[in-house]
Amino acid sequence: MTARYCSLAQQPAPEFGPGLAAERRGALVGGSRMWVNGTVLHYYFFSVDNSAAADTSVIPVPGTGELRRVPWAGAKEQQDVVRECFREWRGLGLGVDFAEVTDRSEAELRIGFQDGDGSWSAVGRDALTVGLGDRTMNFGWDLTAPGQRGTALHEIGHALGMLHEHQSPFAGIHWDDEAVYAELAGPPNFWSRDRTLVNILRKLDPDEVNGSVWDPQSIMEYPFTSGLILEPEEYRTGLHPHGGLSSSDKEFVLRWYPPAGPPRPSELVPFRSAPLRLGPGEQADFTIEPTQTREYAVGAFGDSDTVVVVFEERDGEPRFLAGQDDGGTPHNATLKVRLVKGRRYFVRVRLYSTWGSGDTAVMCW
Repeated sequence: MTARYCSLAQQPAPEFGPGLAAERRGALVGGSRMWVNGTVLHYYFFSVDNSAAADTSVIPVPGTGELRRVPWAGAKEQQDVVRECFREWRGLGLGVDFAEVTDRSEAELRIGFQDGDGSWSAVGRDALTVGLGDRTMNFGWDLTAPGQRGTALHEIGHALGMLHEHQSPFAGIHWDDEAVYAELAGPPNFWSRDRTLVNILRKLDPDEVNGSVWDPQSIMEYPFTSGLILEPEEYRTGLHPHGGLSSSDKEFVLRWYPPAGPPRPSELVPFRSAPLRLGPGEQADFTIEPTQTREYAVGAFGDSDTVVVVFEERDGEPRFLAGQDDGGTPHNATLKVRLVKGRRYFVRVRLYSTWGSGDTAVMCW
C-alpha cells in the first residue's frame, strides 16, 4: 500500500550576486532557513474554538463545478499528537524551544488540519514570509491512526529547517522514474508529475541537506514500496524507516541548535562595538537594557554574512521583534527598533561566513 507523503511547495533557489566563492555560497545555502539559536517558536492551532469563518480553503466539488469551504480547524485529539511531538523534539535539549499560544499574531508556526490538503510545512525561517492569517503547517489526514504519529515529527522537522532525506545527493538512489510517477499519481496521494519531481526525484543542493551521509532511518525519509528504487540494490524491495527520530536527526538539530549554556550573555552597550570572533555557523548573544525609550539601530559591521535578530523579553521568554539577513550582499544588516526603558532585549547574531579582511562586530546606537 502506498504511503501518504508530505508535499512541500517548490521554493525558488536562493539568488546571490555573481562572483561568490564556493565556500561562502555553501554557507549561505546551508544556513539560510535555520533559526537563530535561542528562538522560542510559538505555535498556534486553528480550531473550532478559536478559528474565524475566514479560516478555510475554497476547493471545487468534483463533477459539479461548485465550490465549498473546507475548515482548517482540528480536533483536540489531532492537536494532542502534535503537542506530544513538539515535546519529543524539545526533549532533545535543543537551544530552540516551543510554546503554544492562542493568539495567532504571536505565532511563528500556525497549524491547520485541512483534510485532503496533504501534510506539509514551511521550512525553517520561510514561515516568517507567510501571512499572519495563513497556515505555515497543515496535517491532511488522521494523526491518531496507526503509524501516523511520525507525520507530525516530520513536519516539525521541516519547521526546524530540515529537508527530505531521500532527495539528498549523497543517497545514491537510482529511481525507476516512471514507476515513481505512476505510483504517486494514484491513491492516496494523486500527485502531478511536477509535485512528484519536486518532492521525490529532484536532488537537493549538497549544501542544503541534513548531513553529508544519507540516513535511511531519518524521520525526514519517506517509506517506499517495492519496485521504485533500482539502486542501492538492498532497497529494491522497499525502504522502510522506523518512523521516529534517528541518531542522525538528533545530531543534526543539536549541531544547529545546541543547548543554551549557563553564562549570561554579554551586555551590548550603546555606541560601543562588540567584536564577534565567530566561526562559520557560530552565534553570539547579547542583552540590551536601554536607559531611555527611543528608536535604536542595531547592526553588524565587517566583511561578513550574518543574521541579526532582536527579541524582547516578555513574561520571561524572548519574543521576536525584528530581524535581518545580509547573507550574499555587500551590505551589513541594520535594524531600526523602538526599545523601552526598563525592558530587556536580546540580540542574537549568527555568522554564515567572513569573506574579507578585518573584524566582524555588532553595535547598538
